[in-house]
Amino acid sequence: MSQEIEIGLGKKARVAYSLDDVSIIPSRRTRDPQDVSTSWQIDAYEFDVPVIGAPMDSVTSPATAIAMGKMGALGVLDLEGLWTRYEDPTPLLDEIALLPAETATKRIQEIYAEPIKAELITKRLHEIREAGVTVAGALSPQLTQEFYATVVDAGVDLFVIRGTVVSAEHVSTTHEALNLKQFIYDLDVPVIVGGVANYTAALHMMRTGAAGVLVGFGGGAVSATRMTLGVQAPMATAIADVAEARRDYMDESGGRYVQVIADGGMGDSGSFVKALAMGADAVMLGAPLARATEAPGKGMHWGSEARHQTLPRGFRTNVGTVAPLEQILFGPSHMADGTTNFIGALRRTMASTGYVDVKNFQRCNVVVTPHDTL
Repeated sequence: MSQEIEIGLGKKARVAYSLDDVSIIPSRRTRDPQDVSTSWQIDAYEFDVPVIGAPMDSVTSPATAIAMGKMGALGVLDLEGLWTRYEDPTPLLDEIALLPAETATKRIQEIYAEPIKAELITKRLHEIREAGVTVAGALSPQLTQEFYATVVDAGVDLFVIRGTVVSAEHVSTTHEALNLKQFIYDLDVPVIVGGVANYTAALHMMRTGAAGVLVGFGGGAVSATRMTLGVQAPMATAIADVAEARRDYMDESGGRYVQVIADGGMGDSGSFVKALAMGADAVMLGAPLARATEAPGKGMHWGSEARHQTLPRGFRTNVGTVAPLEQILFGPSHMADGTTNFIGALRRTMASTGYVDVKNFQRCNVVVTPHDTL
């Protein structure tokens, strides 16, 4: 049963937990790390590791999307980013990385004011397709109707609709809102959509026919949604709530399984592992992959929230450069700070709890350990 507290006479609130507030408990049965499977599947596409590169210009370029794909992960290209606005965005990526903090947001807004070009969407997706890896691209709900035909015609395998908050019942008095259920029904491509942060929103999203649902608002390291909008999703509770919606939707739909993908706030391998333990099938990573030597941001990290023309809800931050992408995912680690060997950490924790695959690992025992008391 949910714990509810009284804030004041006119308002009650539910207690919610972040990933820092929970810990995984080993079981009586253990296994060898090499005996566990970290694979996951969405629709017809199977991956060796439950890692999705976030659609952020500081993380995923066509080149890094290809590299992730060849390593058994999935890279998602931001189809509203610099790669679809400029023929060669490399000088602008270099400029953003060197901007003074006090002027970075304003200059980012200016750079991203360049219109998106449909022919560049096609070119970038073809580049990834020619490398022989799964092709995934992301649009915001606001621009999905304008560019989805271009994206599908370019041969995308997985279509991601990603926003700060996405609902199945958006209401507008100024324009025709995207009808997600009809859109997904008409589209012959699996759709991942989000973010959502509670049971009800997730259940409604699953009923649209989405293949996967993003939990959270993304951009944990670079998002200022709590400061600007007052909006935040404690991720441990949010993931567990959406996992419960997945179970109920399976019963309701006669067995249709929707992938739950945690998105944002997992800057270290411990948080990554705990997100899966709370019920996620895969995790969308931003900051950890922005630390790769191959990352387009060169140690700087920013998301789509930072480029909003009237109300930026994010910022550019220095996450540093720690190791090549392969070492961040598969190790070896040379520091005990959770910035490298994410899959090695997952394997070891799965082995310590006795589970052989990610799906069963979601059943592991956890305890609440508020981090501010440790």
